[in-house]
Amino acid sequence: MRRRELFMLVAGAMATWPLIAGAQTALPVIGYLNAAVPEGYSDSLRAFRQTLKAGGYVEGENVTIVYRWGENQTNRLMEAAADLVHQRVNVIVASSAPAAVVAAEATKAIPIVFMVPEDPVRLGLVTNLARPGGNATGINFFAAELAAKRLELLRTLVPTATRIAVLLNPAEPTIYAANRRDVEAAATIMGLQLLIHNAGTIMEIDAAFTEISRERPDALFVSSGPFFANRSVQLAHLATRYAIPAIGGPRVYPEVGGLMSYGASIADAHREVGAYVGRILKGAKPADLPIVQSTKFELVINAGTARILDLTVPPSLLAAADEVIE
Repeated sequence: MRRRELFMLVAGAMATWPLIAGAQTALPVIGYLNAAVPEGYSDSLRAFRQTLKAGGYVEGENVTIVYRWGENQTNRLMEAAADLVHQRVNVIVASSAPAAVVAAEATKAIPIVFMVPEDPVRLGLVTNLARPGGNATGINFFAAELAAKRLELLRTLVPTATRIAVLLNPAEPTIYAANRRDVEAAATIMGLQLLIHNAGTIMEIDAAFTEISRERPDALFVSSGPFFANRSVQLAHLATRYAIPAIGGPRVYPEVGGLMSYGASIADAHREVGAYVGRILKGAKPADLPIVQSTKFELVINAGTARILDLTVPPSLLAAADEVIE
């Protein structure tokens, strides 16, 4: 090929680059913001993408999803939110209360669809459940509000229990306050003595279990929240090591060897969020989309762990369980 022809070919290719780049940037972009780490979210993200697909959006084909993880660090979460705003994504999915609060502080213009474990009005994310107003809407999956129910289930499994250790994370202040308030109120009604322990790091969890083992409580209540959900393996290992019957919130806890969990289906919440994101990408306004109240709750029991702890699971609990892991 002669030099002139080669030059014309290269020049022609270069002329098309802006058009190609423009076509790529024309795809809508979803920013997924999570305060935790990616481990344990594969099923939930699969559910999210399936609902998006049902609404006409397929990742990598006609929509781009940018994932940002806070890794349980407030500064990193704030940086991740700022990065999504800087990229001018079309919508931010905020998975967890910390992510939702940080996203709301980062932008008042980009639509936000959140998943939070408690009343979003109390969190200051919206002003009204039916008509949120502003740039945010989403799902309340009631993790914090279920504290009393978890304590009741724990007492059903360990009917002789009178002293209950409670593990809370002060670094998640809204979840901490809701869990402590509700579990203390329920304990008063049930006549239980609570032994409160705080932990916000891996080392603090180890230290808390050392102290709990010295106190010899009858059972352990683990607060909801992204940090403890991400530390499910560590919590399950320590609870088994010290032979403490324990209940957690997310189903991942019994799946990795913990005794029991009760909480909203996080995968189902991601499906609901996927539907809202699809509607927003088609022009709907968050202000007009009412807050969805999660209605799917799961009781999961690990029967193998119960046997290790020499516990007999009552038939009533087995019948009520959504899944019994053998």
